[in-house]
Formats: sequence, C-alpha cells, structure tokens
Amino acid sequence: MAEQLKNTGKENSPSLLEMKNVTVVRSGKKILDSISLSIKPGEHVAIIGPNGSGKSSLIKTLTKEYHPLAGADGLVLKIMDKGTWHVFELRKLLGIVSGELQQTCCRQIRVFDVVLSGFFSSIGIYYNHKVTPEMEARAKEVLEFLEISHLEDRLMCELSTGEARRVLIGRALVHDPQALILDEPANSLDLKAMHNFRESVRKIAQSGKSVILVTHNLQDVIPEINRVILIKEGKVFRDGKKEDVLTDANLSELFSLSVKVLEKEGYYQTWS
Repeated sequence: MAEQLKNTGKENSPSLLEMKNVTVVRSGKKILDSISLSIKPGEHVAIIGPNGSGKSSLIKTLTKEYHPLAGADGLVLKIMDKGTWHVFELRKLLGIVSGELQQTCCRQIRVFDVVLSGFFSSIGIYYNHKVTPEMEARAKEVLEFLEISHLEDRLMCELSTGEARRVLIGRALVHDPQALILDEPANSLDLKAMHNFRESVRKIAQSGKSVILVTHNLQDVIPEINRVILIKEGKVFRDGKKEDVLTDANLSELFSLSVKVLEKEGYYQTWS
C-alpha cells in the first residue's frame, strides 16, 4: 500500500503549488496580502500562525473557495503549473482534512461510505454515484494502510474525534491526491488520539506524498516536516528550513508574546 501512495517529486518537476503576490479581500477586508510562495511535489510544509492570521484563508484560496484579485501580469495562482482547474479535478489533486469537514460528516453514515465518497467529493454515497469494484478495493486498501479497517462498518456519529479524523484522512487519500492538506488537524484530540493521528500522518509523509500542515500549535508539527512558513496578518512573515524558522525570536514576534521553543526528537513545543 505504501508503494501505491508513493509520490516523490523530482527537481525538474513543476511546482505543486505556486502563488505570486496573491491578495484576497473579503467583506472589504484584506485577509491575504501579496502572498508569494512555491511548494514542490513531495515537500512537507507546515504553515503556522495565530488564529485569524490568514492560514485557513490561504487553504480556501488554493481550493477555489476564495478567489484572489487579478494580478497585473495575469495568473497569480498555479497548481501543477496550471492556472485553471475544475473544482472537481482540484479536489482529486489536493486531499483536504479540516474540522469543518468533520462537523459535516458527523452523521449516521457508514465509515466505508465516507471513504468511498472521496471519489465523488461528496459526504456519503448517493443513488447517482457509480461505485466500481476498483473503488471499493482502493477504499479497503486505504483503511488498511491507516490501520482503521476495523471501523469500516461503524457509523461516523459513533466514532471518537480521533477516529473520525483518521477516517477523513482515508477519504482524502482514496483518489491518490498529489498532496494531503491538514487544516488545524489536532484540534480537540486527547493525547492518545493525537499520537495515533500523528503516526498516520507520518506514515503518509514517509510514503513520499506531500503533507501540508496548517496549524497554530507547534505540537502538531511532525518530524518529517522540513519547511515552515509563518503567516502573520495575512502576509508571509518567515519561510525556510524548520530549524531556522522555529526559534524563540521568530515565534515571540509571530505571537506578540515572549515564547520559548523546545525541540526533542523532531517534535516541538512552546511555553511563555
């Protein structure tokens, strides 16, 4: 299964995501301000910032929920070197897991159907969906890869928060996307659930698929993350190697608070 998920990028491959001076305005307020960045296939990146800094707005811009202002020189956002994507195609290219999605899924829907629904960008399977044996086989492989096969006949509303979060990872992976994007993934998880969730994400990262983690909490950053982008007030505040960016000085300025950073065995924590 790990081989099927493998998706390592090459130096001459196109950027997975590229933004050039992206500005987004919502309700008259500039929520992203001239954001420029590029992420290569196979790269593992954490996007970190305080609540309200523009992290989630950045993801919603990538997924076409928000639309950037037109640039003077044309396209300002490219995914796999293309500026125009059908939303359905885009959802197959970028697998996304968020707290908002989990709230939508917390219903009487069978786990296996939730994973299958990733093929259709829906929540659950409906009469107009044509599920093939190949789709079912792929869904079972993903559940096995994530070590949650025992949950496939359970209802989503019966699961713990941590179990449901891992099911949503399965839904995001089922169509073999180029990248897994996790938006505040560890919110509301207890210690054991957080451990299991991290192990699942580490396994995906080690398979070579890009992992893009969006969070305000350094404890979410897994050892496989090698690049960190700090976002403050809708702008890129710092961007570079993890060990160079996650410093006392940078985090203190980011959060406007005296912050100490401790790294141990590839994991980070802060205190003030």
